[in-house]
Amino acid sequence: MMNRSRRRFLRAMGVAGLSVPTIAKASANTKTPTGAGSTAEQMGVLVDLPMCIGCRKCEYACQEAAGFDVAPLETFEDKSVFAEFRRPRPDSYTVVNAFTNPSDVTKPIHVKTNCMHCNEPACVSACLVGAFRKESNGAVVYDAWKCMGCRYCMVACPFQIPTYDYDEPLVPEVRKCNLCAHKLKDNGGVPSCVKICPQECLIYGRRNELLQIAREKIRARPDYYVDHVYGENEAGGTSWLYISSVQFEKLGFPALASSPPPHLTETIQHAVFKGWIPPLALFGLLATAMWLTRSGERCLTDEAGPQREVEASQDEHREDAPQSEDGGDAPQDGGATELVAIGQMGSKP
Repeated sequence: MMNRSRRRFLRAMGVAGLSVPTIAKASANTKTPTGAGSTAEQMGVLVDLPMCIGCRKCEYACQEAAGFDVAPLETFEDKSVFAEFRRPRPDSYTVVNAFTNPSDVTKPIHVKTNCMHCNEPACVSACLVGAFRKESNGAVVYDAWKCMGCRYCMVACPFQIPTYDYDEPLVPEVRKCNLCAHKLKDNGGVPSCVKICPQECLIYGRRNELLQIAREKIRARPDYYVDHVYGENEAGGTSWLYISSVQFEKLGFPALASSPPPHLTETIQHAVFKGWIPPLALFGLLATAMWLTRSGERCLTDEAGPQREVEASQDEHREDAPQSEDGGDAPQDGGATELVAIGQMGSKP
């Protein structure tokens, strides 16, 4: 029995071993996918973080542009919200956070957080129904009527930006900044947050021109700005670009590789389903394992057969035996005769 089990195990491992080269070959033959990348028409926003005063007017303008029931502008002057780190929410596509300035603790560094509008967005790649798409002008937009609510976009985003409107059980939506793509003409050709900024620390324009402006600012004040334009290469590049006087890792920015996440995920997906060979190999492995398992069950049944027949015969013999009143086996005839004789010996003449 042990030898048979070992043989079945080795046979299953052999089938699995045959399927591994097939999957590896399919992966090797798959080319790295190409994404949208940065185009000449792509627009973006350059954020000069040291110039931001944390007025939060951008939060107000964003909520108003999105059509939310926004509170009066004066309420956004409340600086107590900076006591805790905040993330974008379904009813607020951008938020401003305050971080300690190591050069001057009395002047915190304020960071505006919203969708980065990646050149090759992971949310677009992860969406199964095409609810997300990258526009030629750089905006990553969302079509709610296509969305099936899988929320893969939320998992895929390296910046953890998309949120889900759980307060609407019948018509929930994924919510995020769309770069005011639906209102650019009405707002004078710029996003609402850029238009309202009193410090002009937000600059809207073509991405390639914004990179030139950023490098010029860094070159002009090398002792003030960090020699790094965040978003130039991170995650394959983004439409939102940042320059700072403090290292970005200290301001909540994730450290990301320059390779777009879809290059890895799509390569794996294409390798797995290339020619349907790996899935068929997997199904073959599962079918073999099921067949071996059932064969093992039949072997156990055949070996246990004779023993079950003996036990059944013994059960039959017990059922045919006469029972006593108290449920035990009735004594045989010889025993009954002996008991009668004893009773007669004890009786009086």
